[in-house]
Amino acid sequence: MYLELFKLHELPFRLSPDPQFLYLSKQHARAKAYMESTIWFTDGFVVITGEIGAGKTTLIETFLHELQTDVVIAQINQTQLTPTAFLQTLLVQFGFSPFNMKKPEVLATLNQFLMEQHDAGRKVLLIVDEAQNLSYRVLEEIRMLSGVESAKEKALRIILAGQPELNEKLNSRELVQLTQRVRLRFHLTALTKAETSAYIDHRLEVAGAEGRRIFAEETYPIIYKYTGGVPRLINTLCDTCMMAAFGRDQDSVTMSDLDAALRELQWAEFASTTNRMLLPDMQASHSADQEGPPVGRILLASEGKTVVERELKPGRLVIGRTPDNDLQIDSKFISRHHCQIVTQNDSCLIEDLNSTNGIYVQSKRVRRYNLNDGDVVQVGQHEIMYIDERAPRPRPPVETADGEAEKT
Repeated sequence: MYLELFKLHELPFRLSPDPQFLYLSKQHARAKAYMESTIWFTDGFVVITGEIGAGKTTLIETFLHELQTDVVIAQINQTQLTPTAFLQTLLVQFGFSPFNMKKPEVLATLNQFLMEQHDAGRKVLLIVDEAQNLSYRVLEEIRMLSGVESAKEKALRIILAGQPELNEKLNSRELVQLTQRVRLRFHLTALTKAETSAYIDHRLEVAGAEGRRIFAEETYPIIYKYTGGVPRLINTLCDTCMMAAFGRDQDSVTMSDLDAALRELQWAEFASTTNRMLLPDMQASHSADQEGPPVGRILLASEGKTVVERELKPGRLVIGRTPDNDLQIDSKFISRHHCQIVTQNDSCLIEDLNSTNGIYVQSKRVRRYNLNDGDVVQVGQHEIMYIDERAPRPRPPVETADGEAEKT
């Protein structure tokens, strides 16, 4: 291969998940923090979604690599199972041989195991990857397992990771009870243009580049244009570029190598395809790359005084107590990740992220609420006022030369 030519000790763009190559973009860092919250909180139940190639599996492997020894882990990747087969697979992960057990015996064994681990001071974590393939019946079994608890806390922490279809299932009427158990939900989006460049440099550095610039500067925006910031696509294209440079016996990737790679892969520009990795139900660019005037803005007030004003452009704004939020409110009444505002070109939605104290509109607790101009949302001891910049505003009267107000 090309390792010797590029003076690298590892292949930088392998498709197999490798925790040491993980690049923590803002989105990936938040998703990882959500996973970690399953260990911090006694009711940890988190759902992480993202398109194929978003980096979910690499995140999971990194998270597992960092867990303490007092966590007992069951990881299930084969999800096209019957309810009984799923429960048996779970028991296998815990060291049992349950294949001659009937379902009541499987459930009794699981419940007993969970309580024994809790009594021994160990946390039990279930991680299901590719969870979008789980049937409604299996998801209902997971809901029942999530209810196993001691006098003070749940006995099982759960992470479901999957493609966007998982969200569609969880939003269905059949799974209302399961969705109410979920503490946090997060959709992993693609990398921005700047993050794509940083991602490429990061992987090269881990592979042994030692600060050397291997890809020509002008290749980065073209790589983003053809990959849309999808990590797996970036890996595929960059690896093919390096093979093209290797074929020319050159230790740097130029635009001609990139052109050769694109011809070989027969790729069209990513913008010409549907990018579901952007914010759900939105076919728009990342908020960081948005141009033009804001769609709206919010005023954060405390004790009647505005403390923060923030413009809203299409994208997602997460509000919570910790610094990894887009808008931090340092208050004991605010949850770690309390709520989010999802802005589209024609609407703005505020959504509770299963916070402890909730969000209120006109003294009524709401889970989701479509914001209208002038709405005030109570968040802990703070208020958020939404101002719609698209709403028509009355024009002030224009005074004429004779001192009368001109009608408009």
